[in-house]
Amino acid sequence: MKRTVLFWAVALLMGCVAVLPAGAQSKGFKLGQWVEIHNSLLKELNRNYVDTLPLDRMHRQGIEAMLEELDPYTEYVPEEDQEDFQMMIGKTYGGIGAIIFKPEKDGNVIINEPYKDSPAYKNGLVCGDEILAIDGVSTHGLETKECSDRMKGKPGTVVKFLVKKLRSGDTLEVAVTRERIHLPDVEYAGILEDGKTGYIYQSGFTEGVSDAVKAAVKSLRAQGMERLVLDLRNNGGGIMQEAVKIVGFFVPKGSLVVSARGRDSLQTREYRTSSDPIEPDLPIIVMVNSGSASASEIVSGALQDLDRATVVGTRTFGKGLVQSIVPMPYNGQLKVTTAKYYTPSGRCVQNAPDSLTNEFKTAHGRTVRDGGGITPDYIVKSHNYSRLTYSLVVNGIVEQYTLQYVRNHPTIPALDDFHFTDYDDFVTFAMDKEFDYRSSARTYFDQMKKTLEEDGLSESMTTQLEAMQKALEMDKETFLRLKKDEIIPFIEEEIAVRYYWQEAGIRVRLRYDDQLREALTKEPVRF
Repeated sequence: MKRTVLFWAVALLMGCVAVLPAGAQSKGFKLGQWVEIHNSLLKELNRNYVDTLPLDRMHRQGIEAMLEELDPYTEYVPEEDQEDFQMMIGKTYGGIGAIIFKPEKDGNVIINEPYKDSPAYKNGLVCGDEILAIDGVSTHGLETKECSDRMKGKPGTVVKFLVKKLRSGDTLEVAVTRERIHLPDVEYAGILEDGKTGYIYQSGFTEGVSDAVKAAVKSLRAQGMERLVLDLRNNGGGIMQEAVKIVGFFVPKGSLVVSARGRDSLQTREYRTSSDPIEPDLPIIVMVNSGSASASEIVSGALQDLDRATVVGTRTFGKGLVQSIVPMPYNGQLKVTTAKYYTPSGRCVQNAPDSLTNEFKTAHGRTVRDGGGITPDYIVKSHNYSRLTYSLVVNGIVEQYTLQYVRNHPTIPALDDFHFTDYDDFVTFAMDKEFDYRSSARTYFDQMKKTLEEDGLSESMTTQLEAMQKALEMDKETFLRLKKDEIIPFIEEEIAVRYYWQEAGIRVRLRYDDQLREALTKEPVRF
């Protein structure tokens, strides 16, 4: 009897030992099976397929199809795309430092917006200069991206341009030595009109931005700042550690900012502030919108959870995922989602159905929710622009007019004194351009009419449809003049940038920022 019991005990134990590895290895077995089938399939196709295999295309499309089954942020970057990848994650590239524009496909490339102190600027290239050739290759027939790719390159190398100058009309050769171009994340910092509110516009979270924010805060305080607006609207995020450092400027040392939780407990990590704050008591307003994502949500969510700032605007994007960069063979890289992040109260801001959201408490007991970005303390919506204004911007009409304006105006008044007043001139210019100037109501009507025709119902409603169409009719000039007040700020901003660089555009934008003005009236969160 004892031997029988002992036999079954040993058998059961051995069974448990055997079953556990089998379960643990199931995923590994499936992965090995997949790799073996994949390799065998490729070998067989390479041996017997009737035509030469398009291996490069199959390789890229196969990887992309595989990663499409995962989240939208996990992606493979081959060696040839490294320059664009570095631009995406670090806002750096090797080049001349200028935005180019091609009004017509068969026309020349035009220098649209050189950056201040860039190689383009140092070599006298200005807005409106036409690039006829790049390293001896005519720009006629080249797409804008092809021209841009030819201008980029390793810092220290030289690119030669054949240029038709805007003012003189002379054609000359210009050799430009490329540099490492870094687009700053802190695009503007200054004191607002009230003389006591500091304002920082931050567009990203690339390496070193925390140092730039710190310097800006100290500078603004020296100028008399009594409260700060940190504008993170349309800031798509970036490096998590930079977000942690920025929060650390305003909260006690050792404060929890964010926790990243991976697939298992070994991949869970807390990120806390590591230095004493530089402004522990400064009132702060953080502005966000639907374009504020990732690291922007870490900053706004942490400051909200800690009751350290008043968050104003509209709900943020809802990207609560952490990506890591992993080296791949042949100089490729894999940007892979490795964790979800959680704010100090325990919220995950990753988008989820409203029915799955939960309540959490801030440091002082205020209720906040998870599952759909960061909801501001005060909802303040931005101006809802007309379809016409979007069409003018997207179709490059404002940009083309700006180039004409620059040609006709060698100088403009100082920025604080400059206001665009030649709207009649713009209307005349726009009247000759092709673009969709229908109102939103008219586009909805056109869609409805088409649907009625497809359903065979339009003939029975002819009288009503004709009456409605007549009521919605508006000629181009009438519509342009009707929307004058919302179009002028876009023109004014574009012109200001061409004479006083990128910072000037933000300063002009602030003149018309009703959302910011309303944010300044809100009662601050008490902490």
